[in-house]
Amino acid sequence: MASSALLAGESAPTLSRRHAAGAVSARGLLLTVLGEFVLPTGGSAWTSAFIEIFGRLGVEEKAIRQALARTAADGWIRPERHGRRTRWRLTSDGDRLLTEGTERIYAFAGSQKAWDGSWLLVLARVPENDRPARHVLRTRLSWAGLGSPASGVWITTHTERADEVEQVLRHAGVTDGQIFSASHRGGSELSVLVGQAWDLPAIEKRYEAFLAEFASAPADDPLPRLIELVHAWRRFPSIDPGLPAQLLPRGWSGARAAKLFASRHANWSADSVAEWIRLNRAAG
Repeated sequence: MASSALLAGESAPTLSRRHAAGAVSARGLLLTVLGEFVLPTGGSAWTSAFIEIFGRLGVEEKAIRQALARTAADGWIRPERHGRRTRWRLTSDGDRLLTEGTERIYAFAGSQKAWDGSWLLVLARVPENDRPARHVLRTRLSWAGLGSPASGVWITTHTERADEVEQVLRHAGVTDGQIFSASHRGGSELSVLVGQAWDLPAIEKRYEAFLAEFASAPADDPLPRLIELVHAWRRFPSIDPGLPAQLLPRGWSGARAAKLFASRHANWSADSVAEWIRLNRAAG
């Protein structure tokens, strides 16, 4: 995917309506709104609709206008002028970015359902001084579920993502990388390797925070609450490798969090989409 770091979200996973958001948070929320509402409802929306719903989230008008301009500069949306009004339409790149991202986000279940014991092993090094390439490699391999137990070594239980990994290496300019299909034959316990590749206790804390944030279901205004829900959830595919149950700590919260996300999304989605459509019809 062209910019998985944007879809995954580089800010904290939750943004409370009790706090105003700055431009960076506004941009992350904008990508959430584009994927949740604009993509499935025709691919375009009016500026006034964005301003209205972001106002309900405590985001200032200036911040959302800056986020729209920056996202357009990156080529994900383009403006269409209608007199003094502006409608924003997804570009083909934006459509592809959001389609690929939303598929991964909504399919993410907090753990891998079936695993045959195989690993995907990647050897890939990028010079220390090539920070852009290192950023691409780290963010996109993490999005694909890979972790790094040692410098230049990446692993995942998702062997079906070999093609995606090849694309990441090409995009990062890694010409001498190696990709292997491997199995664990002996040595220390796999839990040691997993602990070196991923900080599972830190991820567990994120899940606990998510569960606490969305355990109650206030529905006075489901649209901003749904945005907060999706904005929080979309971070997990980039930090949680989606390991099989036998490699996870006992009592892992990922599956419970995934069920809560699915339940809340199902409860809030229809009314939220209807409100989004109403706002755009009123603007048009």
